Order: sequence, then structure tokens, then C-alpha cells
Amino acid sequence: MKVTINQKGTERLLKGHAWIFRSDVTSVEKEQAGTAAVYSHQGKLLGEALYSPKSLIALRLMTRGPEKITQSTIRERLAMALARRREMYPQDEAYRLAFGEADHLPSLIVDRFGDSVVFQTLSAGMETFKDHIVLCLRELLGPRSIFERNDSSVRQHEDLPLIRQAVYGEAREEIDFRFSGKTFAFQPLEGQKTGFFLDQRFNGEAASRYAKGEMLDAFCYVGQFGLHAAPRVASVLCVDASEPALAQVQRNVQANGFENIQTRGANVFDFLKECDLEQRRFDTISLDPPAFVKNKASLKQAWRGYKEINLRAMRLLRPGGILITSSCSQHMNVELFERMLSEAARDARRPIQLLEKRGQPADHPILLSMPETEYLKCYILRVE
Repeated sequence: MKVTINQKGTERLLKGHAWIFRSDVTSVEKEQAGTAAVYSHQGKLLGEALYSPKSLIALRLMTRGPEKITQSTIRERLAMALARRREMYPQDEAYRLAFGEADHLPSLIVDRFGDSVVFQTLSAGMETFKDHIVLCLRELLGPRSIFERNDSSVRQHEDLPLIRQAVYGEAREEIDFRFSGKTFAFQPLEGQKTGFFLDQRFNGEAASRYAKGEMLDAFCYVGQFGLHAAPRVASVLCVDASEPALAQVQRNVQANGFENIQTRGANVFDFLKECDLEQRRFDTISLDPPAFVKNKASLKQAWRGYKEINLRAMRLLRPGGILITSSCSQHMNVELFERMLSEAARDARRPIQLLEKRGQPADHPILLSMPETEYLKCYILRVE
């Protein structure tokens, strides 16, 4: 299939970006999901891409020049991504094996958790390779189970069905793995994204070095920050609106033998207000909310949400307290995130010191030519 793009789209690809928007497509040979040869407005072959008939992101470039996209291409790139993870983390059994465009596998996410694998195919083009991806993962990893977590709302923009299922091996209700001397478990067909946030695991470990006293782990999900900090603090209160997530926290607490972690089901915004009214104080607070910014149009409202929770957390901390605050919203970039924190500190009348500025780990690599691949901010602050 042949697709021609305009000058703007051509320049975008030549600068190293991998996406072409529908507004930059001038002609399409056939409206069909799959692979497409991409030609410039001057008739030059630029490479091959995954084509999505319904999405605003019409093309996701995978090869440049005359190289074709084949099943072998998928396998070779998965094998390369796996080799790089094994080189980076030779002792680890959990990591993001494939991070979409950054691993030259656009819209494909693969997470490995010990002997289990969870994947997402987030575009109509990559969806056409789904069966082959499963076969490659079986060959490369020999897993006990492979789970498909294609229930992301992103797929609705691609006119794809929402699916969550075991596609190979045992359909286990729970997966567990070891990291940093602790056992973590989650339900692969429940919860958010692929079930566990691998992008925060090193940040949780780093934050634990600063944690002290009474800790609040807000938006705790399955308790990653709280469990890492538990050996170093007097107590941890894990708060989340999801009762299934809190039940998983309790199972993780029992698996690790901690006795200083409690859970509470609550809307975090309401809980922070309640603590403020009661003048309840903490020595350490972790904020790891879901992405408030789904698109640029929602940025203003999301800004207010981020500022509110951070301002309240700053007010709830005792002098010298530690705030670990995160954002996984790509549209809330570093500049905006830091400006929000500065304004929150000003309004809370609490000076803050930046102790560590952290982001996503090496198994979530960033393409400098694609700002969209950089999304995670995790700042460790001292609130005076």
C-alpha cells in the first residue's frame, strides 16, 4: 500500500519523528490497517510505516528507505530490545521489554514480570502483527503466561476493541516478582495499564532513602512507594480510591512481613482536605497520581489538580518533611511541572529544596527526536 504525505509531514520524518498526522496525508492507496510505503510530496520513498485508517496519527514510521516491515522485522527488534534489557539489568526479572517508538516498535508495549509477559498493541497497524508478536514472545522468553491488556482508551481512537485476556499459558489471577529485596504482586487482568508501574520502581527505591517518620503514600495503587519506604519509616498510610488496589497492597504487605503499613480507601483530594482541616501532619508524603492531562485541551484543568494536591501535601508536612511528587502526564512537561511546584510552594508559604530530579528508567528510553517518549517526572523535595 502506498501513502503520500505533504511537505510538513516529510520534514517531520526527516527530523527524526516517527508520527505523521492525518492532516499531512495527501493520498492513500487503500484504507486498510497494516503496513504502508510512505512517499514524500516529491515522490521520494521515505520508508515503511504502520497505517491506521481511523486514528489522527495515521502513520507510525518503522523503517527508513527501502527496508520493508516484515514479521522478521518485528522479531529482530524484539530480540534486540530484550538483549538490551538483559545487558542493563542482568539480575532483574522485571522490566519493560519494549517501549513502543523508543524501541522502534511503534505502539507496542511489552512488560516482563518473571515468567509472565503482558503486552499492548495500541494502534491498528501494530494490531495486524499481534499473533506474530505472541509467537515471538513465546520463542524469545519461554514464558509461563502471556496476557493481553488491550483495554486502553487509546485503542478507541483506532476503532479497535477493548480486550483483556490471557492469550497463552496459565490464566493466573496474580503475578508476583522480586525487586530490591521485596516481593510485589498484582493482578495482570485488573488495575491500570499492564497491571504494575515498572517506570516508578527505581524512583520508589531512591525515595525510600529520604523517607522518615510517619508517611502518607497517596494514590498508592499497589503500594510501591510505601513498601520501599516501610523499613525506614515508623508507619505508612496507603490511600487510594480503588478498593481492589488496596486489597493488593495488603497482600503485598503480608508477603513482605511488614507490620507498619495500613490502608484507607478514599478520594485523595478529599482525604488531603480532611487532613488539612484536622491539622494532621506527616513527615513524608508520596504523590503518584494517574495522568491528569489526557490531551492539551485538558492541561489548564489538570494544572489546577496537580497544584491542589501538591499545595495541600506541602501544608501537611512537618518542617523538614519529604515530598515525593510525580506526574506521568506527557503534556505536563518539566518546565510546567516545576512552575506548578514553585507556585504551590509560594501559596503554601513553604520553601522547598529539590533533592533529586528523576524520570523514567532506561527500560523506558527517550528518543530525543520524539518528545512524546518522555513523560515521567518524579521529584524528591524537602519542605522547610
